[in-house]
Amino acid sequence: MSPQYILVFDHGTTSIRACLMDKAGQIVATAQEPFEQLYPQPGWVEQNANTLWEVTLRVAAGVLQQQGVTWHAIAAVGLTNQRETTILWDKQTGQPIHNAIVWQCRRTADRCEAMKQAGHAPRIAEKTGLVVDAYFSASKIQWLLENVPEAQALLAQNRLLFGTVETWILWKLSGGQVHVSDPTNASRTMLYNIHQKAWDDELLALFGVPRSLLPEVKPSNAIYGVIDPAITGGVSVPLAGIAGDQQAALHGQKCWTPGTAKSTYGTGAFLVMNTGTQPVYSKEGLLTTLATDAHGHPAYALEGAIFFAGAALEWLTKKLGAIAAVSEIDPLAQSLSDNEGVYLVPAFAGLGAPYWDANARGGIFGITQDTGKAHMVRAALESMAYQTREVLDSMQREASLNLKVLRIDGGVTRSDFLAQFLADILNVPVERLDDPELTAKGAGYLAGLAVGFWASPDEILAMQEQTERFNPTMPAAERDRLMQGWKAAVKRVLSEKA
Repeated sequence: MSPQYILVFDHGTTSIRACLMDKAGQIVATAQEPFEQLYPQPGWVEQNANTLWEVTLRVAAGVLQQQGVTWHAIAAVGLTNQRETTILWDKQTGQPIHNAIVWQCRRTADRCEAMKQAGHAPRIAEKTGLVVDAYFSASKIQWLLENVPEAQALLAQNRLLFGTVETWILWKLSGGQVHVSDPTNASRTMLYNIHQKAWDDELLALFGVPRSLLPEVKPSNAIYGVIDPAITGGVSVPLAGIAGDQQAALHGQKCWTPGTAKSTYGTGAFLVMNTGTQPVYSKEGLLTTLATDAHGHPAYALEGAIFFAGAALEWLTKKLGAIAAVSEIDPLAQSLSDNEGVYLVPAFAGLGAPYWDANARGGIFGITQDTGKAHMVRAALESMAYQTREVLDSMQREASLNLKVLRIDGGVTRSDFLAQFLADILNVPVERLDDPELTAKGAGYLAGLAVGFWASPDEILAMQEQTERFNPTMPAAERDRLMQGWKAAVKRVLSEKA
């Protein structure tokens, strides 16, 4: 029997999923497991890299068991991942030398600020399309090399390797035979030249990162190797198709032509617009990055990174106890006729686009004695839309492209209130696909195209989709009033450096 499924790993910030995808492009089985976030100091965020690997093996076994199949049924493995999260490990022992430093971690904010003060930001932006920020991998690698005693000794013995999460997991899956990344992830390190599509010696020198650490960068739709037979019971399964989570979601949403855009709402929110074969540079805090076209070849995109979206609801749930179940969110938000002037700015560890203020901190404004948990939930949902509006306004100005529809995905978008409020604040129709696994699907499409599971992108485009459309209904004066209130709230949390 020929293989029936693509197995996709989706390595998120707080959980890992394994999904089985059939020939019709449907996710037929999913296994998911959360893992612990570590906060050793305020503003520091870490994960145990070995835990990421162990959870990967467990969810793989779980999804195969759930579907009642073995590795013989798998045509290829695709992988999508939280980006920028940084891991260094000993290639001889296979052991990480430190916890993974997560994309949200702000420990290197001061050194990034010093780089900006030294005048390096324009040159870095020219080569990478990125702003100088602790968000990206380069300063995290630099910190590990300087602060982990073992690092320099291993480096001297040519035993030290760097990878973001997809590189680490592929290395482990292959039994240490595959040390690769792809352009969508490499372009998020602040070490990769997005014009030459290669690691950049000037940037490596600037951050003190030896080239020997770095993975080989291969196309997003390549075959990288095979899974270690010890994992599959001797079955030869190709490792094929990787993309960072936001670019995978763009691919899964089939935003393959210039001017198409999607916004994914998870822990953070990421609005990404395909700009085609030419990069568009931002003067308003957006990122120029590499995504994929229909075939999985590199294409340029503009991205607005919002650090805290669903994380605001998680904070209300876990820290304040305001929400006991996800099912409460919409009824609470809809119990109010408007926000009654309450704004939540979820700058828990700084603000991303378009402000890029690492020292901003969150705030709640407009509260009175009548303010309750309904106001807080509504304010958290509204904050996602206000931040999206600011990013989209910049994006449309700079790309000279007017968005006709915004496609949304991610767990938070199951909220009808959020979907409608987004349409109203953006004044753009919003389409929500009835599919929570579009990020995984994007990586699955890339893997399937690489191994011939699907003959062409046209075969993927022909697949049926269930879409809900939310059209804007809010009067312009109300939209403007709400945005003015949001901007006033943001102004009050910005640091003196902003």
